[in-house]
Amino acid sequence: MSAKLGEILVRENLVTPQQLREALDYQRTSGGRLGSNLVKLGILSDDVITAVLSRQYGVPSINIDLFQIDDEVVKLISQEVALKYTVLPISKIGATLTLAMADPTNVFATDDIKFMTGLNVEPVIASEASIQMAIGKYYSGSTQIDIFEAALAFDTGVSKNGKNSKNGNGNGNGNGSGKRPIKVDERLSDSDLDVSLETFNFADHDGDSFELLQENEEIDLAQLQKQSEDAPVVRLVNVLMVDSLRRGASDIHVEPYEKDFRIRFRIDGVLYDVMHPPMSLRDPLISRLKIMAKLNISEKRLPQDGRIKIKVKVDDRSRELDFRVSTLPTLFGEKVVLRLLDKDKLMLDMSKLGFEPESLEKFQRNIANPYGMVLVTGPTGSGKTNTLYSALQSLNTSETNIMTAEDPVEFNLEGINQVQMKEQIGLNFAAALRSFLRQDPNIILVGEIRDFETAEIAIKAALTGHLVLSTLHTNDAPSTISRLVNMGIEPFLVATSVNIIQAQRLIRRVCYNCKEEVHFPPEGLVEIGFGEEESRTLKMYKGRGCDICLNTGYKGRIGLYEVMEVTDELRELIIIGASAIELRRKAIELGMITLRGSGLCKLREGVTTVEEVVKETVV
Repeated sequence: MSAKLGEILVRENLVTPQQLREALDYQRTSGGRLGSNLVKLGILSDDVITAVLSRQYGVPSINIDLFQIDDEVVKLISQEVALKYTVLPISKIGATLTLAMADPTNVFATDDIKFMTGLNVEPVIASEASIQMAIGKYYSGSTQIDIFEAALAFDTGVSKNGKNSKNGNGNGNGNGSGKRPIKVDERLSDSDLDVSLETFNFADHDGDSFELLQENEEIDLAQLQKQSEDAPVVRLVNVLMVDSLRRGASDIHVEPYEKDFRIRFRIDGVLYDVMHPPMSLRDPLISRLKIMAKLNISEKRLPQDGRIKIKVKVDDRSRELDFRVSTLPTLFGEKVVLRLLDKDKLMLDMSKLGFEPESLEKFQRNIANPYGMVLVTGPTGSGKTNTLYSALQSLNTSETNIMTAEDPVEFNLEGINQVQMKEQIGLNFAAALRSFLRQDPNIILVGEIRDFETAEIAIKAALTGHLVLSTLHTNDAPSTISRLVNMGIEPFLVATSVNIIQAQRLIRRVCYNCKEEVHFPPEGLVEIGFGEEESRTLKMYKGRGCDICLNTGYKGRIGLYEVMEVTDELRELIIIGASAIELRRKAIELGMITLRGSGLCKLREGVTTVEEVVKETVV
């Protein structure tokens, strides 16, 4: 096994011959598996070894860290056996036990476990370290709570009748990707479809129990049964929704392909493979989601948008979650994306968003003005809505009339008049703005300035005694001026109406639990913007990967902010038609911290990595 694995690793340029010799020498003196030794020596990661072994043996790979395992399944083998063979039972479907193994070629292990359990054993590969960690977790004596009475297991492609569906190979991308099965509880029956209020429990990493209450759905149950005849599909949808919350995901992607069906979670801005269910579940799953979102399930040619609401009870405290649902017809079926709108994650305290002190002071001073325009710019998913909501929250008093035009309204803010845009009946941003001006507003928020008409009305509102907040899609703060002028707004109107422009990005935080200092060459730090003297003493950090961060090294995100206050000097340049480059140069001269500068501040504080800053900013 070792020689074969070593040959593959060298052939695929994953290790050098010298590194392989080093690992083999270590193996001769210390024992253990070659793959484990390569990980111990820091030459390769667990994910790479697991992916290569998966291809070598034609056995699917799994990422144990991502899901809870049914306590009854864990009890099928003793802790002693699990430790002896470095294995962990993952799921039981019919007479088949899915077994995570560090060495799937160990026939003694599979034969013993088959004899002890009386079940057929379906091996899948997981890293030795993750199995050992999971053994400590599941055999520690703590009570495990099922996720909806049916856990999700990866990679075997096992269907309800215990037969294998088509399997693919792991791709070794470090995200635990590859084909993954669904563990379906055979106790389910079609009568589950007739329940209007479904209650489930699961445990998070800390053992706190959650109870998910699905709101009553006004749907045709006969139609639901026709589209999704298996109750396990209902359970799978619920598992995905609740587990996305538990993992801190912002989006769920359901993606159909010609011979594959993939589900991914976006966590801290990065997409991770979660599972590859059997193709037979593709259409029923998508139909179920469309029914819950009250979409037209027979319309598969056009994109559709909808919403799903659920209630979650945590320690006897109920809270509502919204899922914004978007469907898109693709070559092999409808792709569905669910955006999780969790109000508990909404950070309304501006001091905790990541502003540098001087940038925060400028922003707060300008949103306190009685009139003018405040613009926030950045790509989709950069936290613009959170920034604007936090600004509105700080301005929300009994003396102010705040009105918002949003598409969509993501969160309900008490005391603020929020209006959902409905393009199909003519209620767009421009129409809403005209109506707002007849509603005696003090503060107006426009979700996005997309065209000349909206920009013109917003600027006129800012010039007639109203504070107007809005967003645009530009790369940095100075180029926002050029964007407005290119829309057709006269430069003098832009100069006199805009008070401040803020560009922003979101970057991942280093995981607090596994954070460690790493060496970074001083010349590399100089290249990204640090001074030579500072670079010699600066400490950089990285996460080595742990249970809490799902072995990514990152946990949570923080903002980078470029705040350009429109001063008299900048107004003069805008009026004479200065370029974005000239405006940027003057703004920096006047003290503006750029996005890259904000990133360097975060590196000094040790809250992120060089890779994150370089990925999201330019010098």
